[in-house]
Amino acid sequence: MFSIAKYYATLAGLLASLTVCAADFALIDLHGKTHHLADYRGKYVLVNFWASWCSPCLSEIPELNALQHAHPDLVVIGVAMQSGTRAKVAEFAAAQHMIYPLVIGNRELAEQVRKAAQQADEIEVLPSNFLFGRAGELLEFTAGEVTQSSVESLLRSKKAQ
Repeated sequence: MFSIAKYYATLAGLLASLTVCAADFALIDLHGKTHHLADYRGKYVLVNFWASWCSPCLSEIPELNALQHAHPDLVVIGVAMQSGTRAKVAEFAAAQHMIYPLVIGNRELAEQVRKAAQQADEIEVLPSNFLFGRAGELLEFTAGEVTQSSVESLLRSKKAQ
């Protein structure tokens, strides 16, 4: 026998289990490779907005390198804001031993990532980090520095769900 209450309860459960996926973005790195959020479905993506003159950003570099190295299911993409030309950023990245893809950022690119994350506020602080889940959904936005352990803790909690 058909039960309308059971039908709506089942439908509500299904709707609650759906994840809202972020829109896509296109980030072109220093080597000319385009990174789309959709290309990384099944992996976590950490988009890190940073600047070469920002000391907390500099503290993050070894943490992000360690994350990129330790987690094959995580992609880190660095977005250099107000850091000079491509050549200057590439030189800086080489000196800092940055192992993750780097993009030259600007206001339009920041807006693209912010919209993909469905975040209303503008990026006002460097560093700023967007962590996207395996389905492209925003898991966490951090205005300020992240560490390897803070990101790993968040990943563990999401993997356990």
